[in-house]
Amino acid sequence: MRIFLSLALFLFQIIILSGCQKGAPENKIQIVDVSSGVNYEELQEKAEKFVPAIGKKGGQIVLSSFSDPKSFNPITSTENTTSEFTEFLFEGLVRANGVTLLPEPNLADTWQVSDDGLEWTFHIRPGVLWSDSVPFSAYDVEFTFNDLIFNPAINPNSARDIFLVDGKRIRVKAIDSSNVKFTLPFPYAPFLRTMSQQILPKHKFYQVVKSGKFNTALSIQTPPSSIVGTGPFLLDSYISSQKVVFKRNPLYWRTDSAGNRLPYLDRVVYTIVADQNAELLQFKRGEVDYLAAKGEDFPSLKKDEKSGSYTVYRLGPATGSNFLFFNQILDKDPATGKQYVDKVKLSWFTNVNFRKAVAHALDKQNMIRIVMNGLGYPQWSPMTPSEGYFFSDKTTQYPYDLKKAKEILAMEGFSDKNGDGYLEDKDGNTVEFSFVTNSGNVVRARISEIIRKDLEALGMKIHYQQLEFNSLIQKISNPPYEWDAILLGLTGGVEPHFGRNVWHSSGTLHMWYPRQKKPATEWERRVDSLFDVGVKELDVSKRKVIYDEWQQIISDQLPLIYTVLPERIYCISNKFKNLNPSLNGGLLHNLEYIYIGD
Repeated sequence: MRIFLSLALFLFQIIILSGCQKGAPENKIQIVDVSSGVNYEELQEKAEKFVPAIGKKGGQIVLSSFSDPKSFNPITSTENTTSEFTEFLFEGLVRANGVTLLPEPNLADTWQVSDDGLEWTFHIRPGVLWSDSVPFSAYDVEFTFNDLIFNPAINPNSARDIFLVDGKRIRVKAIDSSNVKFTLPFPYAPFLRTMSQQILPKHKFYQVVKSGKFNTALSIQTPPSSIVGTGPFLLDSYISSQKVVFKRNPLYWRTDSAGNRLPYLDRVVYTIVADQNAELLQFKRGEVDYLAAKGEDFPSLKKDEKSGSYTVYRLGPATGSNFLFFNQILDKDPATGKQYVDKVKLSWFTNVNFRKAVAHALDKQNMIRIVMNGLGYPQWSPMTPSEGYFFSDKTTQYPYDLKKAKEILAMEGFSDKNGDGYLEDKDGNTVEFSFVTNSGNVVRARISEIIRKDLEALGMKIHYQQLEFNSLIQKISNPPYEWDAILLGLTGGVEPHFGRNVWHSSGTLHMWYPRQKKPATEWERRVDSLFDVGVKELDVSKRKVIYDEWQQIISDQLPLIYTVLPERIYCISNKFKNLNPSLNGGLLHNLEYIYIGD
């Protein structure tokens, strides 16, 4: 289950908002044809017709992760190393179907919306229990929003970035234990999708919030037995740097067509691996059951597939992204009055032509050939072809052109003035900076090595290193912001607004300059306004125009300089049944139905 830094804890976005959006397009993924030999349309049609067989209980699936969980708190989480695990424990009122991405009932079994789209009433599914046998109710929903998400004392809080627009909040009121009403201050186009927000139990956390201790609740030191959820699994144990084990929730409400309580599997085990090479080795040894494979490993995996122990699936270009970005933080350290970022470096990093020169210096075809064995795609803007309707293919592109890159730099005063082989700026300062990515992700590390060489070919002096993922995220998110350039990734999705905390200047994941009090540039001000308008526009064709402009601005201004997308290649042991490969959901979207066959 390999995904990158979480945009906003929502990985399951959809295009059509039932009962709310006008002129909604057909929900089809746009796939780029790279002569893969895979009929993506046929694969998706088969997935939509799939009917799970009645399985049997027992056994486990062993997955892998490069990082330990930072916590088990879905409210304060800002990174995937937490949300990847909390999705087993907690659920939302609705969820997205793993095949179609359309919303379907979950903890709410039905809902109504007013004609003006401002009042939504959700009816709680009867019989749902928390894992400690306390009935789930509308009061848990009210508590999660009013006392957690909208609580200014609880930080970080990525969900708040999504539910607040123009500083106005949604009113949430439990009518009784079975019904909860959401009153919106204005039409909110992706509202139904946001109802996948994970709900926490009021009876467990009400006093914790009142005591001001929720920020540290659900830490990795929390006893597993005290973590209460409605999800299909419960936390069984966690051993740092070794494994995370989930056990079947015996009170889970979902059943199969014969009335048998799901899930079928007894356990989900995550083993913590050092990197993708270690992950591959463990998969080949049968120690790990599932692998998100690298392009370079595809030929050998496909060859060994004939042994019959596993199957290799190709599911089209990845969503999400890998990108390079520079530190453009203008803030000063309140203790010293000095800027966090060196003024000389800041003058380079905030220069859009400096960033354009860098974009032209990145050899994306080389990345695809060397790192992905040719199984990849260049990326030019925030959305990808596989993310559907809102993707724009009209954005500015920066083909590899080292000569042009040097010409752009020369116009800005960058040249090798003293003949030492390195660029100096107009004031004679050597262009020298650190470049970091996270450890464990071999593909990203190899892309970083190519980027380092590409930038050195421009005459830049690069100090490259890798840091553990959570340590790197802390460095990005907190003072004194000691970093220059970073290669990271974001998960993708078809709903642009769920990236608001990345793209709005006030966002906590506005990585190049987070949490701005006011937009630092005119183009950031324009992006802010586009997201503020886009979330209220119910006509999907008009939203398309809005988000096309956003993608164009980002491709012109390059706060994030995009690299390449891999082909999605997944391998899984043949002992598992009820697999339903989907372009949208991959292989494990229906995990509660997967079982071990004879």
